[in-house]
Amino acid sequence: MKPSPMHGLRTVIYIVPDLNAAKKWYHKAFGPKPYFDESFYVGFSIGGYELGLLPEEGEPKPRGENVMTYWGVDDVQKAYDRLIRLGASTCEEPHNVGGELVVGAVKDPWGNVVGLIHNPEFKLPE
Repeated sequence: MKPSPMHGLRTVIYIVPDLNAAKKWYHKAFGPKPYFDESFYVGFSIGGYELGLLPEEGEPKPRGENVMTYWGVDDVQKAYDRLIRLGASTCEEPHNVGGELVVGAVKDPWGNVVGLIHNPEFKLPE
């Protein structure tokens, strides 16, 4: 089998109008403090992946649901409820999509979609 030229996901970036407020919200939502914190970009290391925040410049950009990024969690309903309590809004109620796979999604306070997934079959490459 020929190796893929793609190495896998590295970074998910959310564009936000208020970088300081978003930095605080994502710290509460995901746990770690940012490892990179500048006025032009804030980066968090989440389970070996990058969650980035970019300040929105100019006119607000439309937020879409045409691309979904799912963050792995042990319990989608519990994580979903916690994010709602922190100020997120409903995007996709948690539900089973086959076997033990459960997904759900919220919108952060700025309208960005944050997906959640429990997939016990997913294994990171070694």
